[in-house]
Amino acid sequence: MADVHSKETRSYNMSRIRSKDTKPELLVRRFLHKNGFRYRLHVKDLPGKPDIVLPKYKTVVFIHGCFWHGHEGCKYFVVPKTRTEWWLNKIGNNTTNDLNSENQLKNAGWKIIKLWECEIKPSLRAETLKNLIVGIKHC
Repeated sequence: MADVHSKETRSYNMSRIRSKDTKPELLVRRFLHKNGFRYRLHVKDLPGKPDIVLPKYKTVVFIHGCFWHGHEGCKYFVVPKTRTEWWLNKIGNNTTNDLNSENQLKNAGWKIIKLWECEIKPSLRAETLKNLIVGIKHC
């Protein structure tokens, strides 16, 4: 099936998608800072360039978009009806890269916390953020 948008419209739409400083990421960062945690962002020396790095706790936090990282069983992960094969390949590569990065980090002694975009929606946010603090301190 052909794309429903012109090449220019599709290009503009894709250019507006952020890989850093997303709303869920900013929300988690503000919460951590308010609760006394200090962190580094997108450390290039670490596999997968984790969104948040807490060196004091040797913990990294990945904040994954449900669509881009293929969150199975999530209502926000819907395979597009156009260019389906291309999208499945793209998302499959993302999940493979995620697993490789996680394995490398674990082997280097890092603790990993993965948050999904859907877990930071208003209905689940308080519980997710409370569990995040517990996870950081007790990982």
